[in-house]
Amino acid sequence: MTTKIKKIFLNGLITLLPLAVTIYILITGITLIENILGKFIRDILPEGLYFPGYGFVATLLLIFIFGLLVNNLITATLIKKVQTKLTEIPIIKAVYSPLRDLINLFSKSQNGHSPQKVVLVKFSETITALGLITREDFGDLEIKHDLPTDCVAVLFPMSYGLGGYTLLINKNNIQHVDMSVEKAMSLAVTGWIRTETEPPPPHKD
Repeated sequence: MTTKIKKIFLNGLITLLPLAVTIYILITGITLIENILGKFIRDILPEGLYFPGYGFVATLLLIFIFGLLVNNLITATLIKKVQTKLTEIPIIKAVYSPLRDLINLFSKSQNGHSPQKVVLVKFSETITALGLITREDFGDLEIKHDLPTDCVAVLFPMSYGLGGYTLLINKNNIQHVDMSVEKAMSLAVTGWIRTETEPPPPHKD
């Protein structure tokens, strides 16, 4: 009886905990976005006309409008020049450039521009790791002549944490796999634990 109660409790916890954490993250994110423009809108609107959510909607509209400007040839050129100037400032470059490159890695994967970013690297006969190609061209680096030829930078994400390690690996030692960056990251973060949404393995006779 006690074992059955524990099993029921664990099933409830396993189902409820991820849902609660997801809802908490969503609410926290929406609240942060609301606070970006919410206070400004509240100050300029007449009293009684502001409702919670205006800041969230205004932030989304602002992001969409900025996206339209980026897609416009004239404004895109201007924005690119501003980005170039920003990356010339050491402190901003140290934060802005890595974040931009990381976001580009995922956005290109979603748009289908970089389907071969996920790779398998065989370290020995018994050890193989799943990684993400983060850089293939080293021409802009001062140490480019000191790097091995025909190598790429491969990131190996850590399980159950934000982090990982990057290795420079010869292209001949990697195997491209047909998998999205999101799926690879999901596998890495969860330690390759099989989820209920994954199809069962094929039955062998």
